[in-house]
Amino acid sequence: MPKRARELTALAVSKLKEQGRHAVGGVDGLHLRISAGARAWVLRIQIGDKRRDLGLGSYPEISLAEARDLARNYRKDVHRGIDPLTHKRQLKSALRSQQASEKTFQQCAEAYVEAKSSEWKNPKHRQQWSNTLTSYAYPHLGHLLVSEVDLPHVLACLEPIWKSKNETASRLRGRIEAVLDFATVRKYRAGENPARWKGHLETILPAPSKVQEVRHHAAMPLNEVATFISTLRQKDGISPKALEFLILTAARSGEVRGATWDEIDLSNRVWTVPAARMKARSEHRVPLSDAAIRLLENLPRLAESPLVFPSTQGKQLSDMTLTQLMRRMEASAVPHGFRSTFRDWVGERTNYARELAEQALAHTLESKVEAAYRRGDGLDKRREMMQDWATYLEKIVERSDH
Repeated sequence: MPKRARELTALAVSKLKEQGRHAVGGVDGLHLRISAGARAWVLRIQIGDKRRDLGLGSYPEISLAEARDLARNYRKDVHRGIDPLTHKRQLKSALRSQQASEKTFQQCAEAYVEAKSSEWKNPKHRQQWSNTLTSYAYPHLGHLLVSEVDLPHVLACLEPIWKSKNETASRLRGRIEAVLDFATVRKYRAGENPARWKGHLETILPAPSKVQEVRHHAAMPLNEVATFISTLRQKDGISPKALEFLILTAARSGEVRGATWDEIDLSNRVWTVPAARMKARSEHRVPLSDAAIRLLENLPRLAESPLVFPSTQGKQLSDMTLTQLMRRMEASAVPHGFRSTFRDWVGERTNYARELAEQALAHTLESKVEAAYRRGDGLDKRREMMQDWATYLEKIVERSDH
């Protein structure tokens, strides 16, 4: 029978100084190992066919009594057929896995924005996401583990602003829902999404249509366009030219301000806006009227800038440039409103089909059936319509000048 080590007292253990292993007794195989001034507990134990050393922690952080308790428990595990080393590795792995999956809502939101922002066509979209979440979501959800976010937390974000700022609140709800869906796919949370609308929040919160005031872009009435264009043509600078081109083409401000000369085909009288710059992410061809061609041909070109309507520094005009121009002209409308004015002209003064006007405005068809049967973009028919629009504007300007 092997010789059992003498059971040392805590005081005796504290006086051990010599390098090497020191059996401390009380539990077979328990040693205090001293190496280069460091002291640690080691349990030598037979596991199956192998003799192994199990580290139990450093001394004196782990006391003699605690080391003996740990050693006894490990020996009991071995008797039950459990490999303590394998069990420790499994526990550490489980802990690391748990820690890796314990993400806060803010961490998930930031990861989502980073992952998805390359898809967003407008660089400002990322900033809008961050601003909305920072202002309204993070104070309630930011510090929470995303796995713990539930209905009361979502409502704490939405209810204070649902009626007073419903457009913002609706966007916030959608963004929270997207972040939570992202977290579910990444295995950071499980279960249904507490920010979903259909069959869930719609039963608690008023419908946006009932509390949200619909605000349309202020449009200029047709009978005021003549005076406005006449005044606009008397102004110097690139901004008035850009605004007139916007009116002639019924285009969006961003499409006009970002237009480059390589998009313009003067010989074929077509402006092709690439998909990346369109709201619907689909290439849009704009037929150019005589007036639009004359305007382009009379524009100066900067060698250092590819833009059709560059600022004095050769950069793209800011998104407020055309709006500020209209404010200075004391117009009770905004640039985007001219698209509505054009649409009014088509509906009230012409026999052109509604679908043709929608194509000119690059609107996405709501009807999937109608969209499926639309094979072309009606360029030739739209060319005639845009020429008639330019002719109409020219005639009412001439009348206003006389």
